[in-house]
Amino acid sequence: MRAFGRRVRAAAAVLVVGLLAVSAGGCSAGRSGPDGSAGSSGVSGQASSDSTGSGAAAVTPLEPLPAAVPAALASYYAQRPVWQPCDGGFECTTFRVPMDYDRPGDGDLTLSAARAAAVPAEAASDADARLGSLLLNPGGPGGSAIEYLEAVARTYDRSVRTRYDLVGLDPRGVGRSNPVSCLNGERMDAFTAVDLDPGDQRAIDALVAADKEFAEGCHRQAGAALGHLSTVEAARDMDVLRALLGDDRLNYVGKSYGTFLGATYAGLFPSRVGRVVLDGAMDPALDSVADNRTQASGFETAWAAFAGDCAEREDCPLGRTEQQVGEQLTTLLTAVHDQPLPSTDNGRRLTGSQATTGVIQSMYADFLWPKLRSALSDAKAGDGTGLLKLSDAYYGREADGSYPNLMFANTAVNCLDLPAPFRSPEDVQRAVPDFERASPHFGRDMAWMALTCAYWPVQATGAAHTIRAAGAAPIVVVGTTRDPATPYDWARSLAGQLESGRLLTYDGDGHTAYGRHSTCVDGAVNHFLLTGEAPEQGKRCDR
Repeated sequence: MRAFGRRVRAAAAVLVVGLLAVSAGGCSAGRSGPDGSAGSSGVSGQASSDSTGSGAAAVTPLEPLPAAVPAALASYYAQRPVWQPCDGGFECTTFRVPMDYDRPGDGDLTLSAARAAAVPAEAASDADARLGSLLLNPGGPGGSAIEYLEAVARTYDRSVRTRYDLVGLDPRGVGRSNPVSCLNGERMDAFTAVDLDPGDQRAIDALVAADKEFAEGCHRQAGAALGHLSTVEAARDMDVLRALLGDDRLNYVGKSYGTFLGATYAGLFPSRVGRVVLDGAMDPALDSVADNRTQASGFETAWAAFAGDCAEREDCPLGRTEQQVGEQLTTLLTAVHDQPLPSTDNGRRLTGSQATTGVIQSMYADFLWPKLRSALSDAKAGDGTGLLKLSDAYYGREADGSYPNLMFANTAVNCLDLPAPFRSPEDVQRAVPDFERASPHFGRDMAWMALTCAYWPVQATGAAHTIRAAGAAPIVVVGTTRDPATPYDWARSLAGQLESGRLLTYDGDGHTAYGRHSTCVDGAVNHFLLTGEAPEQGKRCDR
């Protein structure tokens, strides 16, 4: 998903990796920086987006690439990767891709992939029906598909694991594939704590300085590669891997941002679409401001579901009606903003921005709601430890104070994929009322979160566009009605854009649906993966 600023496009997998469950989401969009450099997408037909935030900029379809592999790329498609045992029962390999597909002579990137070989068939007929490889992507951008594969491979239905090798490819800039790094742990602690509700010029200056420091750190470490981490380029990398795996078509399950990556692949290579599932869908037609504002609304919807549930429980610390819960949350967050709370973590204090992030983190999955109730109760009593742990989980902070590549790659990709939503703090201030109308509890903070890419050192190469993927095989788009990070309307929009899109609806809470809550969703998706028969248009599932 695209949440703009210091947000991860909810990766249903990042939580799966971190908690053996589902992830924290968000994102960022970007604009040109001081050097004016830009990576080339190699794709035409993308319209400019209005970075002032109207959300009404005209969009055009993503145009497919020529079906034939260009001669200049033939050597990449002809590689023979060597798979070697790794990580306890998995196999790993590396392969080369051009840093710039339009200028392959400018140098290569080395990408890493892992696979879980298909399990032995229980009957000869099963072995005869091998279907090739199934690529998995957890989202982010920045979520490691290799780590995700290793966390979830054995949870897949045996019927699917018998028919497919499950494959995780860390996209360029992510995980084991030339990972981007920006700040050390100490500076990231400062970045996550900076005030996202600046009430005066001093606080605004501190926020701008933090965003600039983050951007400059990324550029210093990544160099020229920072301009070549776009989703379009990552989708082209997937096509190289498809060929190296020996598959004529790409079979794929993408969650959250992984839906944008998968849909982009379908738009570029419609004739190579196999059995593709997009769960927790993004809407590529939204510009960066509309995208972020809509996501804020999604978190508000999830909050209302939490508040209603909390009000009915004896351990709810915020009241006995949904309205009381909301009002007391506002009171609590305001108090923490004015006076950060102590924690038991080495003298760290919970700031208002971290408190809000901790609440947002808990909206990704309803199994986190008990942790949130406990953390809110402790915060009311003056202890910020619980909310700080939830905020740390959002950013992926480790116990030793280090941070993974996730947030760095997240921002780098998103700042390339769309022009920055705002050019200046003044732009944010003008947009705040609209954000607060969309989300009274989170809108203001999420508007200020969207400022990061205004200072990005490389120019955005993408823009809002629709994806039609004309001629592609059926593509299953899964949407959850109260998904906080990728609102249900996004799934409806993407399914409607795709010529062969089939919308599968899960009526429930949390981010993404496949493999989480519903035997109905799991059954429909597994049947599609095994037979190619997509669920009927508009099929709905509940708990």
